[in-house]
Amino acid sequence: MESVERVALVDVKDLLLIGEALPFRVLDSHARMLLNEGQLIASERQFDMLMERGAWVERPQVEAVRGQRAAAAPTHGRAVRQLTLFDQWEKLLWDLDDLTRRLARGKAAAAEVSGLALQVQALMERDADVALYLCIRQDDKRPALYAYTHGLHCAVVCTLAARLLKWTPAQIQSLACAALTMNSAMAELQGQMAEQSEPPSQKQLGLIRAHPAASVALLGRAGVQDALWLDIVQNHHESPDGSGYPTGVTAICDEAQLLRLADVFMAKVSPRAIRAAMAPNTAARQLFQQHGSSPVGIAVIRSIGAYPPGSLVLLKSGEVAVVSRRAVSGTAPQVATLSNRQGEPVVDTRLLDSAAADHAITASLPPDARFQRFAAERVYGMALA
Repeated sequence: MESVERVALVDVKDLLLIGEALPFRVLDSHARMLLNEGQLIASERQFDMLMERGAWVERPQVEAVRGQRAAAAPTHGRAVRQLTLFDQWEKLLWDLDDLTRRLARGKAAAAEVSGLALQVQALMERDADVALYLCIRQDDKRPALYAYTHGLHCAVVCTLAARLLKWTPAQIQSLACAALTMNSAMAELQGQMAEQSEPPSQKQLGLIRAHPAASVALLGRAGVQDALWLDIVQNHHESPDGSGYPTGVTAICDEAQLLRLADVFMAKVSPRAIRAAMAPNTAARQLFQQHGSSPVGIAVIRSIGAYPPGSLVLLKSGEVAVVSRRAVSGTAPQVATLSNRQGEPVVDTRLLDSAAADHAITASLPPDARFQRFAAERVYGMALA
């Protein structure tokens, strides 16, 4: 990778159009992927955030695109597609990146976080299964953005579980804000640890233990006065049995306990350099074994379902499928096929009800390289926002 000549993203802006699929992948200053070919830049702010990360592209890809454009018939402007629901979630990711960086510099306000949390909830109202799918189906490994994807995913799980518990809108809003900002003081550290192949160093462990209080301090400087929001962030790693950190307190609000469980679940199903992602049903089973007697634990398990959207499964027919919709009742979800009956990848997708005998789920599958990358539109259609 280091031998490839770098071209700054700003120098290829003439090849880009906001809302148009990228013709090449975009990497950061450490050669970590930020956007893959086919994704899009949804706003000028996102472009600015890419530049702040030292974004660049590979010269051979740039030259190939320029050659293709030069050989193609001239056009009067290129078509810009309408943003899909998946594009809107990607845009929120970059908005959270921007907001977290400004929080660290003392340049962000509490109202901005609240607004972002409301956007998360609004997209979930559009399609909660798509939100869960994006939590579970993490095909493009982007460790540089881990802190932000993790925050968004925890906000999704927490919101779903809190709604099952019939918590008030004010409680849910405080909880969503806390999920988005719980790690604001160690966002860059999270990205580093997501791609390092060794356990955390002593220095990193010290920063980890200090991050709840440090994040609360950042939020205080941003003008956050919501006592519940701050309490959740301060105690989201504490445990009722006193085994948590940083202080080992046992009197913890239900909202902080819920965020802790969502945090642990999402960490288990997210890939790291040091370990592969855990199958979602395995992570849910461990959650049930450890916290199945608590109301918040039960709410998290019920909100994601036995086979959450994004899970790879094997059907009785021999086909490999990805779960697309949680079960309306029982434990049989809707699935989208990815293979034929011999387990070989295919292009065509069928939407099936796994409650049907021949389409019953026989096993949950671990991540499989053969089914690693495919567009979410294959499962849900364009899902326009």
